[in-house]
Amino acid sequence: MPENQSGARASTYEGRPLARPDEELVDQGLGFDLGILMGRRQLLRAFGLGAATLGLAACGSGSGSSPSASSSSSSASAAPGEIPDETAGPYPGDGSNGPNVLEQSGVVRSDIRSSFGDASGTAAGVPMTLELTIKDLANDSAPFTGAAVYVWHCDREGRYSLYSEGVTDQNYLRGVQIADADGKVRFSSIFPACYAGRWPHIHFEVYPDRASITDAGSAIATSQVALPEDTCTKVYAQPGYQTSVTNLAHVTLRNDNVFGDDAGTSQLGTVTGDVTSGYAVSLVVGVDTTTTPAGGQLPGGGAPAGGPGGTPPSGPPPSGAAS
Repeated sequence: MPENQSGARASTYEGRPLARPDEELVDQGLGFDLGILMGRRQLLRAFGLGAATLGLAACGSGSGSSPSASSSSSSASAAPGEIPDETAGPYPGDGSNGPNVLEQSGVVRSDIRSSFGDASGTAAGVPMTLELTIKDLANDSAPFTGAAVYVWHCDREGRYSLYSEGVTDQNYLRGVQIADADGKVRFSSIFPACYAGRWPHIHFEVYPDRASITDAGSAIATSQVALPEDTCTKVYAQPGYQTSVTNLAHVTLRNDNVFGDDAGTSQLGTVTGDVTSGYAVSLVVGVDTTTTPAGGQLPGGGAPAGGPGGTPPSGPPPSGAAS
């Protein structure tokens, strides 16, 4: 029988009056036992409900964070496929079609707006930075650290240094960068023009390392970056780009002789910025060293009709002329 603090028998148990104060607790009768049992069940039910509520709250919290995790996952860029191989065109400057700027001291640089070595010209135009992220597809899309990337493109007038009339003594808008630990290379340049017969673009070649750049045959990828139409339209409204307005009106990504197979989907750069502060262009470039590059140069040298430095024809651009 339970006792109170004074040692006397208690007349209640858990706040309930004892039916038989002089008897043991187990002898208080069925009614008393049921009352105690129901009270405990209610307590357990309340506790269970609370636990369930807490459990649901925890699940709710978890599911609340789940979309966030899911969103993060879905927003992350998937590993890219291999960048399409494209022609280097008639103006590569890599020794495969005339001059070889890659043999010149100083070609490894981030700012390619000015000529270097014995040349001293500077290309004018809307500022642009280019960032390429090189992924090694043969190594689970790991950053291709140490890869050498050679970039070149035309100037505001649609001319290529080393080749086009008026700039054969210049080597601006050409340069090499070595991919960092994240596989990234960055260049400071100007936004290129749109010349007759081609969609606005930037050429690049990827080499396995810096030591390989003097031999164009060592390139493991040759491709081009396509520039978005809305950005081109804004840039070409600026002074110095007047001829690009007309040229852009006569070409599309779908009928371009390089990007036309998929409208440039896998080569279209992502662009941020404005004409005042400049534009930042970026593209993820997947390179697979287990495949054989199919890119190369178009036949012939110099500046063909319809290309930079030539006279635009009245009809469609000659096949293979402007690249």
